[in-house]
Amino acid sequence: MPTRALRTAASGMYAQQVNIQVVANNIANLNTNSFKKNRAEFEDLMYQEVAANPLSSELPGVTEKTAMKVQVGNGVQLSSTQKMFTQGSLQQSGNQMDVALQGDGFFQIRKADGTIVYTRDGSFKVSSEGSIVTPSGYVVEPGLKVTSDTSALRIAKDGTVTMDEVNGSSMDIGKIELVKFVNPAGLTSLGNNLYAETPASGQPVIGTAGSNGFAEIQQGFSEGSNVDIVEEMVAMITAQRAYEINSKTIKTVEDMMQMANNLKR
Repeated sequence: MPTRALRTAASGMYAQQVNIQVVANNIANLNTNSFKKNRAEFEDLMYQEVAANPLSSELPGVTEKTAMKVQVGNGVQLSSTQKMFTQGSLQQSGNQMDVALQGDGFFQIRKADGTIVYTRDGSFKVSSEGSIVTPSGYVVEPGLKVTSDTSALRIAKDGTVTMDEVNGSSMDIGKIELVKFVNPAGLTSLGNNLYAETPASGQPVIGTAGSNGFAEIQQGFSEGSNVDIVEEMVAMITAQRAYEINSKTIKTVEDMMQMANNLKR
């Protein structure tokens, strides 16, 4: 039926429209620290059996049950958008509060309501109370604090934080622990470079940086986005062409319906 072809082509146009939105978001976050690109994933819709030749049932000895049938699809739908947690490039900043993760893992962040969320963005600050916090003001677990006499802060690759005071003394104030997930792509994005645990991601596994497959912490560096601008431009052109072809399909079906209507005159 022509209407089936119209719906099928329309589903393809909608799918490519969403695909363009995903690509646009990737490109928009090209310079966002530790941003992980998304990829739209699609799946075909249910199939229906239709007669290969609707007139074949009128032939001698051929019934509706014995007439040859074929499967015809009904289009496409968006199944998911998946985060690609590949490593972003490390860029030296020279800021002692910038830390980057080289490898797998996430920092633990405590929000104002006490819930724990996760991030790879290590652009940390020191709050007015001396706590190490994210740019949004959320506390970095395990809630380390520095004093007003601190002259420098050193963060080792294993997460050990050492505070150098103006009087020349040094003191370890704690250790930043990391977490990993069995399926990090299952995390849900909250914005502000934060992620939340879901049943799909599995429960967080806590560990020490630089050991047992956990990332090393690099002080004075920030992790860049893992978006490849050339790859995204190619994806955008491909989606645009697919959208255009689906729109031409609708125009073709419309012309065919018009021809069929003209036969009745």
